Amino acid sequence: MLRAVRGGARFALCGARGRAGTGAAGQGPGSLRPPLQRRLVQQAPLAPAAAPPAVGRWLLACSGAVAGAVVLGGVTRLTESGLSMVDWHLVKEMKPPRTQQEWEAEFQKYQQFPEFKILNHDMTLTEFKFIWYMEYSHRMWGRVVGLAYILPAAYFWRKGWLSRPMKGCVLALCGLVCFQGLLGWYMVKSGLEEKPDSYDIPRVSQYRLAAHLGSALVLYSASLWTGLSLLLPRHKLPESHQLLRLRQFAHGTTALIFLTALSGAFVAGLDAGLVYNSFPKMGERWIPDDLLAFSPMLRNIFENPTTVQFDHRILGITSITAVTALYLFSRRIPLPRRTKMAVTSLLAVACIQVGLGISTLLLYVPTPLAATHQSGSLALLSVALWLMSELRRVPK
Repeated sequence: MLRAVRGGARFALCGARGRAGTGAAGQGPGSLRPPLQRRLVQQAPLAPAAAPPAVGRWLLACSGAVAGAVVLGGVTRLTESGLSMVDWHLVKEMKPPRTQQEWEAEFQKYQQFPEFKILNHDMTLTEFKFIWYMEYSHRMWGRVVGLAYILPAAYFWRKGWLSRPMKGCVLALCGLVCFQGLLGWYMVKSGLEEKPDSYDIPRVSQYRLAAHLGSALVLYSASLWTGLSLLLPRHKLPESHQLLRLRQFAHGTTALIFLTALSGAFVAGLDAGLVYNSFPKMGERWIPDDLLAFSPMLRNIFENPTTVQFDHRILGITSITAVTALYLFSRRIPLPRRTKMAVTSLLAVACIQVGLGISTLLLYVPTPLAATHQSGSLALLSVALWLMSELRRVPK
């Protein structure tokens, strides 16, 4: 009996064959396992080998949900619908108005705020319903995104499928998605405030809009990068000097693409796409006269519509130049087929994105084209992250 107890752990780990005379019942070869061995086998943890692909697919799905929220938020901004809901309740506002009385009460609340008084004073209830549903859809989609992160994260955590570093990553992502919702309301609140000294149309703060978009892009990028890292095997590339330079070049280009997309928030926040609707010159000049019209000078970068559009143009031109140079440099290095596809796709999407941006400007920012241009920025960032994933180092 003592031999059976001391050997139980060895039996559980190695699946040892039964011996005659090792238990009180005297199990022989081919008989049932000893109770101690069976108990240890039942207590053994599940192997996490199958977990990373499931977690990776979940994170890719989450990044897609965030992309949908960004696109829907852009359309909400383009249709000037973002200030239609003047309250913020996490659960209460999930139920839309149903009766005529409820709609009239909601409309009366909207009439108390600057956008109606200054811009939409002749709006009808039917027109109000359209912009209200646009903002409602954006907010409800944001709640879906939150649940898409939190509920599966809790499930994977309970199953023990998350490694210790992955737990930290998942906690950060879930915290960021919650922060994103609060930041969205903080942004909307800036457009509901009375500004007696301002003669401009009511709009949200371009700083808060940029922060809201920037945090969404960070959430999207982190989710996509982590998902790709879990699903795509790393290439065993020779660590040459040229490959190191290509990797650094790809990282810098991705950062530039991110910055260009973020600058688009200032363009949207100030309606800067409606000034100087010509290309490549701005009006009759390469550098417009009112580029530095505000004082102090630093204000122009974030508050002057002319400067904001000028900066977005420069960043866009610099991005397409960097992508083209990256493509040409990559042609000198032997790369795997999938990596070559990523580089070529990056150049193709960059060219399409520049074409969309110029067309949006020349046509005075039509909503469908502008929304496509905003979606293109996400597509370009996605391909850049894919390329970075392809060029990852193989851990030693």
